[in-house]
Amino acid sequence: MDALLGNLDLWGQATLNTVLLFLGGGVLALVLGTIVGAMRVSPVPIARGVGTAYVNLIRNTPLTLVFFFFVFGYPKLDLPDIPTFWLCILALGIYTATYVAEVLRAGINTVPVGQAEAARAIGLSFGQVMTLVVMPQAFRSVVPPMMSVFIALLKNTTIAAGFSVAELATLRAVVADSKDRPGTVMEILLWVAVVFIVLVFLLSLVQRHFEKKWRIVR
Repeated sequence: MDALLGNLDLWGQATLNTVLLFLGGGVLALVLGTIVGAMRVSPVPIARGVGTAYVNLIRNTPLTLVFFFFVFGYPKLDLPDIPTFWLCILALGIYTATYVAEVLRAGINTVPVGQAEAARAIGLSFGQVMTLVVMPQAFRSVVPPMMSVFIALLKNTTIAAGFSVAELATLRAVVADSKDRPGTVMEILLWVAVVFIVLVFLLSLVQRHFEKKWRIVR
């Protein structure tokens, strides 16, 4: 317990950074993934091609390489300076957006085609059909797989530890160096696992809430 209670300030900051990485990456992934998912089913060939190329390129690239590009490659492009923390959020969000897009595309395919055709028949544009008719139903049908994507995102935040971001995965080195005794590293790793289990449990509660709420709406 000493590795935890004796370093509560470090644990608090690391947990906060992990949550911020998750929330920032999650919001970006949800927004970008929704746009890309809509592009994937768009009647416009160029939009479908761009969406497909984005998904295939980013999803098939290891996440660590995506981090390397943003953290080490972006600063060399003579673009506005962005703190490393935000670059990590961009890497997480852009990578996870590909999975959000594919989950949403599967949800879109569950919506009866007749509903979209009826919406178009009364004069709605493609954008209105997607936002008012298709997407609300698609989101309801993909809550469990979508939550799995966000749980994976939460776990992927540990990669940021390798790029000088003080999150939970960095505690193994920071706390262990200050506690020179056998077993400290294992104790820290166990506590980190406990924190992640708690966070995943909270996400599971959110999933159950939306499943129950939207099941009643249906």
